[in-house]
Amino acid sequence: MMEKEEIFSKVLRAGRRTYFFDVRSTKADDYYLTITESKKFTNDDGSFHYKKHKIYIYKEDFQEFNDILNEMTAYIIDEKGDEVISERHQKDFKKEYEGETLTENGELNTSTESFTDIEFDDI
Repeated sequence: MMEKEEIFSKVLRAGRRTYFFDVRSTKADDYYLTITESKKFTNDDGSFHYKKHKIYIYKEDFQEFNDILNEMTAYIIDEKGDEVISERHQKDFKKEYEGETLTENGELNTSTESFTDIEFDDI
């Protein structure tokens, strides 16, 4: 499916995630919404790539989608408040995960410094 150019767009940058909200046009010249999550990943060599996930929301679903989204977000705020309590969202967070550490971006540190060299003859 070839997507037409955006008619109206907004961007939300949230750490290493970026959310794109785009109004697009159908072949019948009606509008629908796409929401794209783009997440940045760093490769071992320092280069990076993005993974994207997209959902399409059509006008006939707007009211129910909006109702459920509002209900779910209100529930979370009512139950937990609006303060972010996840350690991963703290800038200086580094967590041990089964002997391995996560980077500040929440990615698994793939350094081999803590590995033990084992030779097959030893087994």
